[in-house]
Amino acid sequence: MGTDLSAAQRDHWRRVYAENPAMYGSEPSAPARWAGAAFAERGARTVLELGAGHGRDTLWFASRGLAVQACDFSASGLEQLDAAAAERGLSDRVETRLHDVRDPLPLADASVDGVFAHMLLCMALSTDRIRALVGEVRRVLRPGGALVYTVRHTGDAHYGAGTAHGDGIFEHGGFAVHFFDRALVDDLARGWRLEEVHPFTEGELPRRLWRVVQTRPRD
Repeated sequence: MGTDLSAAQRDHWRRVYAENPAMYGSEPSAPARWAGAAFAERGARTVLELGAGHGRDTLWFASRGLAVQACDFSASGLEQLDAAAAERGLSDRVETRLHDVRDPLPLADASVDGVFAHMLLCMALSTDRIRALVGEVRRVLRPGGALVYTVRHTGDAHYGAGTAHGDGIFEHGGFAVHFFDRALVDDLARGWRLEEVHPFTEGELPRRLWRVVQTRPRD
């Protein structure tokens, strides 16, 4: 996958968030509701959300008492998130970070109890970059901490449709998606404890996804 696609997708998402404030609404996603309960069961207090956008899931985690660091490469999305957090009295529990996940995560080693990423890993990222990102997640997670992520998979109706960019990436309607197969999920879980690969559907079409839970082993 070339850098041109990466740059085009960054610009695309920045424009989408700027032109469509709160485009996903104010209610948390179903995966975030599930992850919030899973983090609570594990006694988590701090969570990193990757690809937070305008923050509907970040705000849900914060409302449940978690301290959340929310990363996204869209300044307009994070501005909406900061404003919504202030309006709801949650600013003390939310810290936003303008960050591209193609770069190392701006957090210290073993500094968070959980990491959540709803459809972030299946953006226009090469397999090598996804592996590097999951390695960074392992670095910042405390031992015993959980990564909960969701991805569209190769059973999705849009897999193989639209413009092919190689490496499992297809662009449809301006959105490029890296569709996961089970081999990639298993590869990303090497050195982790893979706890769940749960199929579910979301939105129109509908989109077909997996919810994956893997934990960093305790040293």
